[in-house]
Amino acid sequence: MRDEPLLRWQWRGYGRNHQHPRNLLLHIVAVPMFMAGTLLCVYGVLRLSLPAGVLGLVCMGMSMALQGRGHRLEAVAPEPFAGPADILGRILAEQWITFPRYVLSGQWWSALTGRVQGSGQGPGPGG
Repeated sequence: MRDEPLLRWQWRGYGRNHQHPRNLLLHIVAVPMFMAGTLLCVYGVLRLSLPAGVLGLVCMGMSMALQGRGHRLEAVAPEPFAGPADILGRILAEQWITFPRYVLSGQWWSALTGRVQGSGQGPGPGG
């Protein structure tokens, strides 16, 4: 069980699990795909559009599959999930908050180009 808030915990360890260049490149494609899928699902529900909802789920599933492949390349595996609520919370937080923050902070580019700052224990201050 974590003894700190999810976003702080996720940010603190994010750099450890996102160092391999192919994983980083898969994430830069897969995370926007997940976001688009999420929006399509919401649209599908609100408009009662089965095709939109199904396409959204397919996008989200493909995104998770790509990211899973990328994580298998990493030296440090992600922490195991603690249950269904943890799965949902961590995935949504990573896709909508933590990874975009990682990119916008410059840490994604630093990791991709091999210029990771600090001890490698996280993406830097602020987490």
